[in-house]
Amino acid sequence: MRKNTVLKSSLIIVVGLLSFLTSGSDADAFSEQVIQKGATGDDVVELQSRLQYVGYYNGNIDGVFGWGTYWAVRNYQYEYGIDIDGLVGENMKAKLVETTNFDKQFVTNALNEGRSVTHYGGTSLDKQKGNQSNNGASGNGSNEQAGSDDGEPIIEKAQNVPSGYSSNDIQLMAQAVYGEARGEPYEGQVAVAAVIVNRLNSPTFPDTVAGVIYEERAFTAVADGQINLGADESSRNAVLDALNGQDPSNNALYYFNPDTATSGWIWTRPQIKRIGKHIFCY
Repeated sequence: MRKNTVLKSSLIIVVGLLSFLTSGSDADAFSEQVIQKGATGDDVVELQSRLQYVGYYNGNIDGVFGWGTYWAVRNYQYEYGIDIDGLVGENMKAKLVETTNFDKQFVTNALNEGRSVTHYGGTSLDKQKGNQSNNGASGNGSNEQAGSDDGEPIIEKAQNVPSGYSSNDIQLMAQAVYGEARGEPYEGQVAVAAVIVNRLNSPTFPDTVAGVIYEERAFTAVADGQINLGADESSRNAVLDALNGQDPSNNALYYFNPDTATSGWIWTRPQIKRIGKHIFCY
């Protein structure tokens, strides 16, 4: 009986030691399921966070595997020589763990507080503000702007230009938004800007701002010259909000005005929603 007790105790110690040795971030990374479009939950939160950390995903970290996440996965697979199928299996999970970091506590806290998480890793954590009410980030009723640990104010989303975009990029996108959506509700302006961002993140479109906007027959404002009318503060803020992850279009790649559209093809695209005069679609 004593011998069995000793063996049992030793086994518990060994199991405990193994658990301790494997309790790092790698061991906590993902579950065993293959993650694919339509999935939801913690695995998708981690996937989006890791993809955002290395600049492949710029949407909200919301735990929903939609089209934005799907194309981010495919782009990552292409760059790292993984089979391009939009599925996140064992090989891609291992590569993500190798090439990225995941601050689970930060992301979880932000989601629990109802804050959006955008450009995780591309923007320092103390400047990740997300969507907040007029009562401030702390939710204590104060109207003062929340600050970082070093005393600097947290940058408002509409002031934060993500790395990789020049002032010319911002201006050109703002002119496109102004030409396409001036007079639209602000949500509609952000949605038009988001379509440009979504195209930048899609392998089926050019990978530069100018390339996307000046692609042949891509935007009416280019065809009729309204791109040259300039831009206003609203269109510029809409661009910056879209670049920081806001996407009222829900990952749309196209939009059109049903009252003026002359293309039969555009009506064949799966429709997502209507904002103002525009219908947004995949």
